[in-house]
Amino acid sequence: MSDINADAWVSSGHRPMGFPEFVVVIASIMALNPLAMDMMLPALPNIRSAFQIADANRPQMVLSIFLVGFGVGQFVMGPLSDRFGRRPVLLGGMTVYTIAGLLAIMAPSFETLLLARALQGLGTAATRVIATSIVRDCYAGRRMASVMSLAMMVFIAVPVIAPSFGQAVKLLTHWRGIFVLLMIYGVIALAWSAMRMPETLPKELRKSLAIPEVLSAFRQTVTNRQTLGYALAAGGVQGSLFAFVFSSQQIFTEVFKLGHYFPVAFAACAVGVAIAGFLNSRIVGRIGMRVISHAALTGFAVVAGALFVAVKTDTLSLPLFMMLSGLMMFAFGLMMANFTALAMEPQGKIAGTASSLYGTITTLLGIGVGTTIGQDYDGTLLPFATGFFLCTLAALAVVLVTEKGRMFRSHHHPI
Repeated sequence: MSDINADAWVSSGHRPMGFPEFVVVIASIMALNPLAMDMMLPALPNIRSAFQIADANRPQMVLSIFLVGFGVGQFVMGPLSDRFGRRPVLLGGMTVYTIAGLLAIMAPSFETLLLARALQGLGTAATRVIATSIVRDCYAGRRMASVMSLAMMVFIAVPVIAPSFGQAVKLLTHWRGIFVLLMIYGVIALAWSAMRMPETLPKELRKSLAIPEVLSAFRQTVTNRQTLGYALAAGGVQGSLFAFVFSSQQIFTEVFKLGHYFPVAFAACAVGVAIAGFLNSRIVGRIGMRVISHAALTGFAVVAGALFVAVKTDTLSLPLFMMLSGLMMFAFGLMMANFTALAMEPQGKIAGTASSLYGTITTLLGIGVGTTIGQDYDGTLLPFATGFFLCTLAALAVVLVTEKGRMFRSHHHPI
């Protein structure tokens, strides 16, 4: 985008920043979450050794407890920012993230490390929720979609490369060096936001935190058939993805014996999400969210079934697993953005609170399912393949019920 075009797009809501700087800042604060999640993957065996953990699956909690903090945090960040403004909640969350990074670096025990990770998750909940809210404050319609698409390109690319970053840091220094790098990144993002990001929510548009109003918004969210249905379906699908992420280090290094090449294999699978995100942005206007997401969910079920059969018949090779994992990620990328948009479609006036509650439901449900599957890891792929298949069937059933059996229809809403 040229500077002339960029200036024409500038919203007065984020002055003094121009359009390119605004997109970069939004993308950088959104990237805190996937970086803090996926850079840890190569370090799990080192963490197990450092704290002398007997249970081979217990180090997965470094990932799951981070997501618990993230899920719970989303529940409160939206309403808080609607009441007090975006800037104080954003800067407060990033400060918590930075302090948690320092605690993780110095953690004397595994329990202290888990506390630090929960606080990191809480901090990144602010960056995720507030970044979306700030974009919504400054832009609407197609301009908002354009800003979010540019920012999401970074958000989607980070999980692909983050494990490789983590592996590189681990090879150069101690595993705690990953937390040092995450903290430095957090400090830079915090300083940049503090100096350049203005308050984007005018005082006259702020909402009350009165309990009846908040409860009314929550009730309106969970009693809407479409919102709740797609939240539950997204949670089931996310559970499959979390199970894959939690178990991936063990699967690639123990089952397929890839050793240090694990981040390369993980990145190859994760590329599917990025491709799907780009493809979705190009075709969703013509085809519609329902048709795309329902087709992707059906494909997801086929992939899950194929993986389950291959594991049960002992015919799963590394190339086949890589192909199925890539297709799983691709289908996931086509589903999640559209599921989120479909869930938010009826919520209009309470979008901030509804978005927070949706994020909490999908994340916590996904963590519960993903952790259960991950902790069942027994040195084989059977627990993951079984859990993946059951999650997908459940999500498919929920969407069928939500749409009253009318799948693949665009309805009357122009999407």
